[in-house]
Amino acid sequence: MRRRRERLILGISLAAFAGVATMFASLLWYLQRESLSAEERLVGGLAATLGADAEAMILDTRQLLMEFEQLTEPRCSPEHLQRLQQAAIGRKYIRAIGHWRATDRQCGVGFLQAQALRPARADRIYDSGVIAWWPSPQTQVGDVQLFLMRYGDHDVAIDPRDLLDVGPLQQRQAGLWVEGLPFVQFPRDAELPAPRTVPIGLTLDRVRGVAVSRFSREGELAIDIVAIEPLDSFWGRYARSLAVGSGIGLLLLGGFVYGLVRYTRYRLSMGTLLRKAVARGRVRAMYQPVVDLRSRKCVGAEALARWKMDGGDTVPPDEFIPIAEREGLMPEITLAVLSNPLKELRPLLTQEQRLSINLNVSPEDLKAEQFVQTLAERLAASGLPERSIKLEITERALVNTDLARSMIRRLRERGHEVAVDDFGTGFSSLSYLSTFELDWLKIDKSFVDAIGTGAATSHVIVHVIEMARSLGLRTVAEGVETEEQVQWLIEHGVDLGQGFYFSRPLTAEQFTEYVSVKGVA
Repeated sequence: MRRRRERLILGISLAAFAGVATMFASLLWYLQRESLSAEERLVGGLAATLGADAEAMILDTRQLLMEFEQLTEPRCSPEHLQRLQQAAIGRKYIRAIGHWRATDRQCGVGFLQAQALRPARADRIYDSGVIAWWPSPQTQVGDVQLFLMRYGDHDVAIDPRDLLDVGPLQQRQAGLWVEGLPFVQFPRDAELPAPRTVPIGLTLDRVRGVAVSRFSREGELAIDIVAIEPLDSFWGRYARSLAVGSGIGLLLLGGFVYGLVRYTRYRLSMGTLLRKAVARGRVRAMYQPVVDLRSRKCVGAEALARWKMDGGDTVPPDEFIPIAEREGLMPEITLAVLSNPLKELRPLLTQEQRLSINLNVSPEDLKAEQFVQTLAERLAASGLPERSIKLEITERALVNTDLARSMIRRLRERGHEVAVDDFGTGFSSLSYLSTFELDWLKIDKSFVDAIGTGAATSHVIVHVIEMARSLGLRTVAEGVETEEQVQWLIEHGVDLGQGFYFSRPLTAEQFTEYVSVKGVA
């Protein structure tokens, strides 16, 4: 009996040892995987920042050059040079602005002398008339290879080094490519592989002892980042995590844990917290009513994403939406928000078939072929028709993409009405919108706020409404807060409105009550 008990205790001990050892190995594997994921987020955040900075700088410079062509001051006059100087102030990446006559630089501001730079061959000539010279020996002044843009009789010289700030990671080598052409790298003599030869993501090359990263950003410009760093630097950043994990595992082995395993929780990034919140259903929808301006009756609501953290705090959308865009979570958030009205408002939408819920669709959704199918499947499962869900697409999602046109066409063919949201805050124009198949145009709150104030934007809204009408688009005003704004919008033919004047965002129960009181248009 004693031997049997000893064998039983020994078997249990060995089983416990094996189980804890497996847990220990699994913990180390998990920490290693999390280290790789953290590194991808780290470098991915750097790449996204660099890509956004480069794109914003180039688009801002392009707009600046086009504005120079509209200057009325005599060229090279003190007034003209003062305007150029004012444009350069606050843009630390601009090294010089010049005025040219044919191939001769007549005058300018900044650090370049009149004959300091005469590059021969342009790298890009755009349909807009903008000419660009990428950083190269032909654009070098001193020890800096500049990026040049020219439009009409003005050019701007830019120092691209300001776009590649790798922060404290001084051992990292990093390079930035724009439209497939080398733009800038750190350090200057770094030998970096071309982006097309590097897989997207993080690769550990233990033979060479380096970690190689590639991240891409697709926008108005194609941005690629390639980064290389020694593996000792890579693992050094996560040595504490691995050491803590090893310590926890040794404690488990020493104590033959027989209860819950407690281990150190690390402070997670907001991106990771948001990813978990989406998975746990913590990102939900609130509903802001949309009303007919004339009858004041309800026609539907816009589903607005709200993130309530486990502790009860609510994160504002203007904080977590940029995080979601950076982390690539917008498709998941779109579907998370969609699931709420299909479940919470199904009885109301079935009873009041004239009501519809507006769903915000991100640029990433329009790039995913499965979005149309997933939307159709969820509607079919709920028993609601396609007209119950209207889609709102931001203006920047429409910029120069045939895929967006195709996706919008398919969505409308299925019965969804489509609105362009936040119009006037991007780079497109109403004439550009005519190339898309749309139903509604939402007038941005900034234009509504200007009604009756005498501000410049108060005149713009009139032209927006008139041109929208000429394109056959119905109009919705956002951010309505006063009766005076309502009357002005009615007088100018705007159809619908939403804003705090009518109602703040409501829960599903509150919105149902709102509809019962106000009625359906």
